[in-house]
Amino acid sequence: MYIIYMFSRSFTLPTETQSVFIFGPRGTGKTTWLKTHLSSHVYIDLLHGDNFLRLSARPASIEELIPPGYTDWIVIDEIQRIPTLLHEVHRLIESKNYRFIMTGSSARALRKKGVNLLAGRALTANMYPLTATELGETFSLKQSIRCGHLPMAYTAASDQEREAYLKAYIQAYIREEVHQEGLTRNISAFSRFLEIASFSHGSVVNYTEIGRELGRNRKVVENYFSILEDLLLGCTLPVFRKRAKRDMTARPKFYFFDTGIYQTLRPRGPLDSFSEISGPAIEGLFLQEVRAHNEYHRYGYELFFWRTTSNIEVDLVLYGVRGLKAFEIKHAQRIREKDLKGLQAFGADYPSAQLYVIYMGTKTEYHGRITVLPFDWALTHMQELLS
Repeated sequence: MYIIYMFSRSFTLPTETQSVFIFGPRGTGKTTWLKTHLSSHVYIDLLHGDNFLRLSARPASIEELIPPGYTDWIVIDEIQRIPTLLHEVHRLIESKNYRFIMTGSSARALRKKGVNLLAGRALTANMYPLTATELGETFSLKQSIRCGHLPMAYTAASDQEREAYLKAYIQAYIREEVHQEGLTRNISAFSRFLEIASFSHGSVVNYTEIGRELGRNRKVVENYFSILEDLLLGCTLPVFRKRAKRDMTARPKFYFFDTGIYQTLRPRGPLDSFSEISGPAIEGLFLQEVRAHNEYHRYGYELFFWRTTSNIEVDLVLYGVRGLKAFEIKHAQRIREKDLKGLQAFGADYPSAQLYVIYMGTKTEYHGRITVLPFDWALTHMQELLS
């Protein structure tokens, strides 16, 4: 059972005149958004058996589904199911000046199947899980940390239903995306990898160590992480190196795309402390909110983290035409002097940077150049924070 909410999404099309790819993990709301905003347009759902069989056999027959002289949007949902259909889309854009909206799970995955992405004739937009702003009055920080922001998980009527949905979500990805697409031959090893990777959520990735625990070599582990990125299930942050004054680490940090997915994959036992699990959870939650607002409001930030070879670190660095911002995320209700050391070092190297600590307390504080903000305020005022 799910509680029905109509969330007003911040997502908008990047253009009204050019074809668009909308990418995003399953369950983030791509289809719901399309049916809400473009329900009266030509709509081709490739999850529908008849459409899939017809267009798989004869991709050119897509033209038969479009009225003569049609000038509005043509929506193709789940384009990755028939990648070769993009050749026909390309032809119709060139010959008929049609405008398409196409949804899929990954641009990289389509490219790996040997199809082009319309040679720049379509823009790309991304959809993410719900944001705190979109959740509005239903937003609960405690619930967000526990179950993430996938719409079906957040609106489930009970914790048991949320847990069941998230477990089924992960299994569906393994079964229908990883296995059927032949992304790896060893599904059992990949399933085990997902559990091991949950320990790397919010951490610098050690491919060799993970490979040792998995019983696979480094190249296999790198490929598994690449699969997660291809399917938009995870992302990596590179190290911020611009005009670096110190020796920097080389390896990236990894995050699952949604905190609920991380919480579901992360094993728990008597030796696992609350902070060991919740610390990475809130760090990932903050990142997924930043990624969504950065995309939806076209802020144009590049995202990094900062870590020296002597292990001085800042969790998240944003760099773009709007400036340089650095964030440290703390699962604590009060800030101690040692919590500021990473930002102080970063600020010394980059005097123009705006420096923030996001914490679980309730008051805004100021420590020299560093502004300390409550976590729930930061999430619900993300546009103000980034703009």
